[in-house]
Amino acid sequence: MHTVWKGAISFGLVHVPVKMFSATEDKDISMKYIHQVCGSPISYVRRCPNCEVDVKWEEISRGYEYEKGKYVLFTKEELEQLSSQTEKTITILDFVDLHEIDPVYFQKTYYLSPDQAGANAYSLLLEAMRQTGKIGVAKVAIRSKSSLAAIRVIEDCLAVETIFYPDEIRPIAQVPNLPENIQVQDKELTMAKLLIEQLSTPFEPGKYNDDYRVDLLKLIEQKVAGEEISLAPAKPEHNIVDLMAALQASIEAVKPISADPGPAAAKRTKSGAKSSAKAKSKADGEGEGEPKPKRKSTKKAQKTIS
Repeated sequence: MHTVWKGAISFGLVHVPVKMFSATEDKDISMKYIHQVCGSPISYVRRCPNCEVDVKWEEISRGYEYEKGKYVLFTKEELEQLSSQTEKTITILDFVDLHEIDPVYFQKTYYLSPDQAGANAYSLLLEAMRQTGKIGVAKVAIRSKSSLAAIRVIEDCLAVETIFYPDEIRPIAQVPNLPENIQVQDKELTMAKLLIEQLSTPFEPGKYNDDYRVDLLKLIEQKVAGEEISLAPAKPEHNIVDLMAALQASIEAVKPISADPGPAAAKRTKSGAKSSAKAKSKADGEGEGEPKPKRKSTKKAQKTIS
């Protein structure tokens, strides 16, 4: 991994020398703008519209527009001096619980490893945070940009999550067309909660894939190989106006396939769990008065499935 920052974590009078590494990588497929006439990539130039000349990097400074067309200029040295005080230290201000920080605040994740002779202090901070369940709220400057950060434990590694300042989060009140006086029908709410329960599962990040990137790579390979490309038209989506019908169809789509879940569940759970007993009782009640041939066919289906 490439080191993106070197410094120290500071909490109280303790300093932990660390190196920082980016925890994520952008896997978007990069494409250039091409001139269709000749097939050459388009280049971008830094040009002054007033002088009508191309400008070199050494002739460029930074400026802030305080009025329309009026700027105050800053040299590189002036900006570096502002950040020199904090750019080498991650200063922990407070320790809080992770659930107290809304995910909207999080920006980018970095891994931290001990630097020089800081392994003991690093391990001490890591284990203390793990056992207390706390994360550190800190200030950090990376590449001259100051931001808040959350220091937390990921497995056996300390990680830094840069987070937005509160005034960088847009107020919810600015979002247009939000519903007021929310009211929902009880039946629809029950169905929606049932659907959520059926779709609930432990988070397994490995099962999610970037289908667009995979399909685009295949398309690139086909084009490079000179194959003729023909894309099937997308199927039109039919909007279901009836919300109850949409919920019912969704629930039916995720229902597990089973011949007769009641007796099967009762057979599997002879331990006497209440949920299984209720399922068996319900199944037995529904089965009263049914002809015996149907009961035999059900047993046959169960035998086949097992």
